Amino acid sequence: MARRYDTRTTIFSPEGRLYQVEYAMEAIGHAGTCLGILASDGIVLAAERRNTNKLLDEVFFSEKIYQLNADMVCSVAGITSDANVLTNELRLISQRYLLQYGESIPCEQLVSWLCDVKQAYTQYGGKRPFGVSLLYAGWDHQYGFQLYQSDPSGNYGGWKATCIGNNSAAAVSMLKQEYKEGETKIDDALALAIRVMSKTMDATKLTPDKLELATLTRHDNKTYIKVLPVAQVKTLIADHEKKEAAEAAKSKPPPAYNPPAYSSPAYTPTGVETPAYTESPVYKPPVHSPLAYPSPAYSEAPPSEPEYPYKHIPETNNGVNKGISFNNDFPKFDDFIQHVENIKFDKFKI
Repeated sequence: MARRYDTRTTIFSPEGRLYQVEYAMEAIGHAGTCLGILASDGIVLAAERRNTNKLLDEVFFSEKIYQLNADMVCSVAGITSDANVLTNELRLISQRYLLQYGESIPCEQLVSWLCDVKQAYTQYGGKRPFGVSLLYAGWDHQYGFQLYQSDPSGNYGGWKATCIGNNSAAAVSMLKQEYKEGETKIDDALALAIRVMSKTMDATKLTPDKLELATLTRHDNKTYIKVLPVAQVKTLIADHEKKEAAEAAKSKPPPAYNPPAYSSPAYTPTGVETPAYTESPVYKPPVHSPLAYPSPAYSEAPPSEPEYPYKHIPETNNGVNKGISFNNDFPKFDDFIQHVENIKFDKFKI
């Protein structure tokens, strides 16, 4: 459906959308991040530098931040060639106003005139929208320090702190939490800008060659616009890293407490001297030597004659002698004759 209505900027889709304008805003979402913070004594602009070639001359080159007149500066996100056309138009409008009225143009009036030009490129045929968004920082006698943002559709608005470009949603979310209206000074705004840019930039580590910073302040009724040099940006990044390390150390849980092993001292009663410790001697059991007993001479005892010729004495069972059931229990005839005088017949009871 979109392919039928995105060929021209002058054609609305059935949903009432201008696809070419939405495509231009989508291109800005992939551009380098630009950040603006309004402080009580000035304004800070921070921008991500994508082209970090070492051969570029720092003195004559600024990729993201442009001065418009004596009281205004802007930061761009999107197609740089489109930004050059718009910044030149802004400078022309400012100089015409200065030549005609003898004073600097009010900030909002300059932004409004440029947004009229940007809106015309979304309405007339044969043109395309500018693929760039701008952050304007300025000062005038009526409203003091001001921060504005404009997009390719020609809309603009005033902000206390905002971000455009890549990861702008995450940056705006951080600004909502950490920005304090009326309490933020220019130094606090610089530290906040470094902290937000370090969280939202795609780079693994924030370095001075990837970041541009500019401040707009007033001293002695005169506006001072300063693009911070690399050495000062490096100092700000180092301070931010120290604070991050300190916060990480505070948030780290304390180590677990391991109490030392308690050993109770030996009890010694008062007034009693403890004898010096001497190692007890090792116990050695005595060597056993069996006594030598004289063995008596062996003499074979004469065989005792049995009192009864039977080999077994009959057992009695309830007063009745058991009968002898085996012939082996009877004495032999020779033995009987040999001991006939010793037989006592009264022992037999039949």
